[in-house]
Amino acid sequence: MTALHWFRRDLRLADNPALAAAAGSSGGTGGTGGTGGRAGGGADVVGLYVLDPALWEAAGPPRRRHLRASLAALSASMGGALVVRTGDPTVVVPRLVREIEVAEVHVSESFEPYGRWRDARTAHALHDAGARFVPLGSPYAVSPGRVVTQAGNPYKVFTPFRSAWLAHGWRRPAPRPQGVRWLDLGSDALPDDPTAGNDGSETADAAGEQAALARWQEFLERVDSYDSDRDRPDLDLTSRLSTALKWGEIHPRTLLADLAERPGVGAASYRSELAWREFHADVLFHAPSAARSSLRPVLPDDSWTPEPLAQEWFTRWAQGRTGYPMVDAGMRQLLAEGWMHGRTRMVVASFLVKDLHLPWQRGAQHFMDHLLDADVSQNQLNWQWVAGTGHDAAPYFRIFNPVAQGLRFDPDGDYVRRWVPELREVPGRAVHEPWKLPAPPPGYPERMVDHAHERAVTLDDYARGKDR
Repeated sequence: MTALHWFRRDLRLADNPALAAAAGSSGGTGGTGGTGGRAGGGADVVGLYVLDPALWEAAGPPRRRHLRASLAALSASMGGALVVRTGDPTVVVPRLVREIEVAEVHVSESFEPYGRWRDARTAHALHDAGARFVPLGSPYAVSPGRVVTQAGNPYKVFTPFRSAWLAHGWRRPAPRPQGVRWLDLGSDALPDDPTAGNDGSETADAAGEQAALARWQEFLERVDSYDSDRDRPDLDLTSRLSTALKWGEIHPRTLLADLAERPGVGAASYRSELAWREFHADVLFHAPSAARSSLRPVLPDDSWTPEPLAQEWFTRWAQGRTGYPMVDAGMRQLLAEGWMHGRTRMVVASFLVKDLHLPWQRGAQHFMDHLLDADVSQNQLNWQWVAGTGHDAAPYFRIFNPVAQGLRFDPDGDYVRRWVPELREVPGRAVHEPWKLPAPPPGYPERMVDHAHERAVTLDDYARGKDR
């Protein structure tokens, strides 16, 4: 009997419970769960990826390029047998089911709003085709919706969520299916990307499961210093696994299993970052509107910068020409690499919302357009955290000072000088305040706004919103 596994955000063979189940359902003799055993044994499996135009067209050029490379790596690990079909999954998957006459479609479950809607429609269409939709596992160690308070309500604050998440625990990594015979049914060609190589960005990270596993092993050698080094964009000592996690080239369960063998502050700090990822997925699961709307409106309607000035300011921010070196370095890194250091993401987001007084949704969309790791729950909820509109205990006075952030986390100015060539001749810490130099650096813009003044305006706006 042939089985069908529909790859989505699980572009890997190891630690993939849904794939293990598919291999087992096709006649293999091994286990299918996440607790041990060997899955499969001479199993005939069709590995399918559906290129959904709704997702492809919404992705920026960096994500499209990475997806192409990741699919190529996945197919190579399957002996070139990955089946790619283009179209609406609610039509494509049932059509393939009828073509190869399978009884079940195995998937890793989706929890984001579009994925849930797509899967509900696909399951209904598969029922009409005489097949079952079989979800197992997810892109998370603990699937959204499982961690709740004693009263059965979702958590709205991270710290108690993390405690409950740790107490809940997770399964061990699922085994990689053995002896699978991948059936090659032919594939559609991926659509041409007219922007490839023309948008100025380059994919910063190698794609695919093996690249992700290699990067993780390399990072484990220095995880002990993660807590002290993770906020330093000049050192760039983070794992850079956010893109691999977004595409499912590696599963967080794999990371957590290795971290469990490394007691220490660094491993605990990295585990906490994984908990943030799962918290945001949980928040979006319970409040799908958070992808577009503020969870808590905290500002009066008259607090936003009016057009056409708003567009002018947004453009300068997006191009990295604000006159604040730490902000400009981050925005230029984004355009060049399709990635930005986490500390810098907070700085540039705060600057857009609280110095330029522009809605967080505009910045979130820019990130979605340019980030390799753009993920709706992580992106939108992190932006809401910075904007003070998300689930947070004390949002209104958290306003990042771009100069102070630069002096603290890029103390020698190396990060700024790397991404802002106009400032490469400015030595040391002085690079963070070029307006104090005897002569302004040629070609570098003056500050758009005065941070101290805009901070006062924002605090006043929050106070008016709170009073209202």
